[in-house]
Amino acid sequence: MIRVLLTFLAALIALPLSAQDTMPPAPYAYNQLDDPALEAQATALMHTLRCLKCQSQSIADSDAPMAGDMRHQVRSRILAGESPEEIRAWLVARYGDYVSYTPTVSSSTWPLFAIPALLILIVAAVLLRRLGRRRVDAGDAS
Repeated sequence: MIRVLLTFLAALIALPLSAQDTMPPAPYAYNQLDDPALEAQATALMHTLRCLKCQSQSIADSDAPMAGDMRHQVRSRILAGESPEEIRAWLVARYGDYVSYTPTVSSSTWPLFAIPALLILIVAAVLLRRLGRRRVDAGDAS
């Protein structure tokens, strides 16, 4: 009975290993396009898209299977005649604004642009006020 329980426990522990990616990579995940101009467009676009699994690498630099799938999508869509901006828009619609290293101002991303500017204005106002007080205090001491 204990052997059966231990065998079941070992199989349960090994179960996540069977969930590894066993699918072969997409055709254009690791193969470049034959046309150098189209490949240059694809590569330039891939350097501006974030790998959703790695989060700190572009899909051009990542070895994650998901990045390979995204590279395949970029290359196959470029080959089909889509522009890089159309592909970017499709990926943003599919994965969200986070996929792009160059986010656009929209209803969901405007705080990313407004908050830093607001903080800079607040810091500048505080510094000007403190420096103004020091000048007044230095003038009174003379």
